[in-house]
Amino acid sequence: MFMSGNRVLLLVVLLGVSGVVFGQQSWSFGKGNRIVYDRTRGVYSVVLNGRQVVSHAYAYCKGDGVFDSRVASSPRKVVRTGNLYTVTTGRLRQLFYVDPSRDYVEMEVRVEGARCNYMSVMTGGFSGGNMRALKVPYDNDMYVRYDARELGKGRFVSSEVTAIYDDETREGIVMGSLEHDVWKSGVAVGDTVSLFAGLSDSTITHDRVPHGMVGLTGGYCRSPRMVVGRWADWRIGLEEYARLNMQLGPRVVFGWNKPVPIVWNSWGAIQDKLTLAKVKGVVDFLHDSVGRFRRSDGSLFIDLDAFWDNMTPGGLDGDVSGLEEFVAYCREKGMHPGVYWTPFAEWGKRERAIAGTSFRYEQVWTRQNGKVVDIDGGRAMDPTHPAVRWMIVHVLSKLKALGFEMIKVDFLGHGAVEADHFYDPAVTTGAEAFARGMSLVDSVLDGSMLLYAAISPSMATSRYVHMRRIACDAFSAIDNSEYTLNSTGYGWWLGRMYNFIDADHVVFNVAPDGMNRARLAASLVTGTLTTGDDYSVPGKWRGMAERLLQNEGLLGIARKGVSWRPVEGNTGDRGVNIFSQVLDGVRYVVFFNYGDKERTYSVSLKRIGINSELCSATELFSGEVTSFAGEMAVRVPASDVKLYRLK
Repeated sequence: MFMSGNRVLLLVVLLGVSGVVFGQQSWSFGKGNRIVYDRTRGVYSVVLNGRQVVSHAYAYCKGDGVFDSRVASSPRKVVRTGNLYTVTTGRLRQLFYVDPSRDYVEMEVRVEGARCNYMSVMTGGFSGGNMRALKVPYDNDMYVRYDARELGKGRFVSSEVTAIYDDETREGIVMGSLEHDVWKSGVAVGDTVSLFAGLSDSTITHDRVPHGMVGLTGGYCRSPRMVVGRWADWRIGLEEYARLNMQLGPRVVFGWNKPVPIVWNSWGAIQDKLTLAKVKGVVDFLHDSVGRFRRSDGSLFIDLDAFWDNMTPGGLDGDVSGLEEFVAYCREKGMHPGVYWTPFAEWGKRERAIAGTSFRYEQVWTRQNGKVVDIDGGRAMDPTHPAVRWMIVHVLSKLKALGFEMIKVDFLGHGAVEADHFYDPAVTTGAEAFARGMSLVDSVLDGSMLLYAAISPSMATSRYVHMRRIACDAFSAIDNSEYTLNSTGYGWWLGRMYNFIDADHVVFNVAPDGMNRARLAASLVTGTLTTGDDYSVPGKWRGMAERLLQNEGLLGIARKGVSWRPVEGNTGDRGVNIFSQVLDGVRYVVFFNYGDKERTYSVSLKRIGINSELCSATELFSGEVTSFAGEMAVRVPASDVKLYRLK
């Protein structure tokens, strides 16, 4: 049958070939997933696994003006370029990257000719059902926690990413930002969901001013690329999210191709009492009495934390013979010397000259609403200021020349706060300033040191260091292990963005043996092992080190440097109790009891990844061998742990 010319023209317009489109359009991705875009109203739905989970979603941006996908002065246009669909509403563009082989969609928004400090790629109604939503903290400062809360119990904002999942079936949705060098992003979750860039919050990001304005690139202000998708297992979804981050923003720091780090750090017990004699005593004990506590190449990092300047009368420009002796002593004993510094946090907090420059400290302090920014005891400095950058070059060059092979950089979030303005006018956001500062740190060190971040932004730091502490300070008590394993249990996937993550220094001190075992196991499941007792003096901690830190079964785990998955994700803002992981084809599972009474755990073998109905298990602290049929029913004493290798 043939059509008349008028009918052909009508069909062409309806199909959108002219660029003017009407009605709905559906774009599929993966299996059973699609974006359904209403071109008349400027809203869309997200259908995942055949179920609509986000409805009437729109893009909304503000800055030099307000830009809303629902408000159109002329017909919207939809253009397809391969797997990319671009919807234009006036000066606003919505980009949807779909792929038939992937169960997620990537999105971003762009505004032509206008700066923005808030850009939401998706704000709409959310239908989650009986699920949990994960609140992810921005950083690991001041004992902040993850929170796997029940959906529907109040609105909250998660930093950068969230997972919304059914803990029983493990099916889940992951949504979040994939870029972190310009914007701080968030996910607001409640009856609605909003995936946005421009997060600024006094509690979450330590900011008391709005997010900085983002300028134009190629004529547009653009949001970060963001992702929304579904996974049969939310844990795999978060690990895939981590992989996508590194794919879109690969590491700036040099590639680490040496053995997994194992470290002793002075902040665990010695702290401000640090002296050359004490640290040499630690080296002697580790060399003479704990000879198997080593990396796979037989070496060990000995890291001087804060107060190493006790060993340098006159500072780095004065007498550094104590540091030189320390470096030489470590090497003599087959160990690698490490050091500590805070490049963006200033501790004097008084007006005075910056030695070696023509500037004063009051000129480099970051200000919000005209006031200096103090966070956790330290004062924030502008990473773009020439005096701060001079200090970075000067201090790191000195430490590098002294022969240090590791550096713990701390309080990095001070370099990422928003500001009234930055010294460099091209920098307008805290994230941009942070990226400039960390790029300089990497360029000065130039492949000479293992870079370890302590307190720092969780995701923005990943491109610039090899290793990161998962949480805040942790010592010997069982509540320290519980606190740490809240972060590991819900943030283990960060181990796919960093080469390694760790659980801070393991301190035995005089705590009961069970607490010591739990503290060590907390480090093993987080990924790498750092210890911190004052081994220069006798005490219970020496005996525990001789027993626990020379257990080859435990050290074999530490030398893998792999973070373990949680078995359950239902503990809210408390520590996860059960973790599991496969290392070199062998399944491991661990049970933590943070309480003051014995507790029995029961979990099916299938739930932890064992397909057979029967398995044999060796408990690595005691050496006891047990058989389990169908499930693992494990009694754990109060404030203790059981760690099994299965076969």
